[in-house]
Amino acid sequence: MTFAAEPSPVAKLALAVVTEPERALPVPSGAREDAMRSLLQTAADAGVRLVACRPQGDQERLLGQAWPFPSPFSVSVRAVALSEGLDRVEARARRSLERMGLPRGDVLLASGAGDLAGAEGRALWDRMQALKDRGLYRRIGFLTTMEDGPTLLARRFQPDVVQIPCNILDQRAVSEGVLSDLAGLGVDVHVSSVFARGLLFATRETLPAHLQGHGVALSRTRRRLAEARIDPMQAALAFCLGLPPVAAVIASVASAAEMRAVLAAAHAPSPDLDWATLALEEPAALTAGSPQTISHAA
Repeated sequence: MTFAAEPSPVAKLALAVVTEPERALPVPSGAREDAMRSLLQTAADAGVRLVACRPQGDQERLLGQAWPFPSPFSVSVRAVALSEGLDRVEARARRSLERMGLPRGDVLLASGAGDLAGAEGRALWDRMQALKDRGLYRRIGFLTTMEDGPTLLARRFQPDVVQIPCNILDQRAVSEGVLSDLAGLGVDVHVSSVFARGLLFATRETLPAHLQGHGVALSRTRRRLAEARIDPMQAALAFCLGLPPVAAVIASVASAAEMRAVLAAAHAPSPDLDWATLALEEPAALTAGSPQTISHAA
């Protein structure tokens, strides 16, 4: 009798490379490519196959200079905001591939659901569809939050992919059935903010001003994890990787060392936790105010 092999726990794992100075390790300018190459090779060797990127800084250039050869990766590209103009959105989506040295990308995502909900939303979608029809991107979709009404937008535009925040502090996408609804529409669901923008690793002293009032609740969640002897990173990944409707779990990583820590956490046995008790009572606070991300070392 032949048994099917269990899927790797990193089969859903995707990588968002962090190059911002507050997260990336300080290295001499000439060594940045080597550091990126090491990070990507570590991910590739472990079986990670999707890299999510955005058109900012020199991230795309660094990626283009550091891909393993042959590269096992496909890429998900975030478009620039519609406020920059339709022509700019299209041109920058093409330029992203050029900067990364790629003939085509896997996914092109509208930068926010608000761009699609506005007066030029259909025109934006048509531009993205045209890039897909020309073979520059295999799939198209959009980034969204719970506040955007993602299911209604998905019914209207019929995207291939939707990326939405979801984590153990903000479980609304699960509890309100949004992930299941999207998957039921044939959408590949990618979840982001799996580490809650670093809040799982923050102390009360390092919390952003708009979250200071949630310090006690955050401390309670971390205490419950500590009592269960579960590392916050392990819990965060186990929760998201264990969601059946989810096709990809995007983890932000700034170095090969962080990549190894994420991989170790993903391979750890899934903890037996009552996930619902770990969520904030007012999770919308995580997406309100400044989009600040708290620095953490993996």
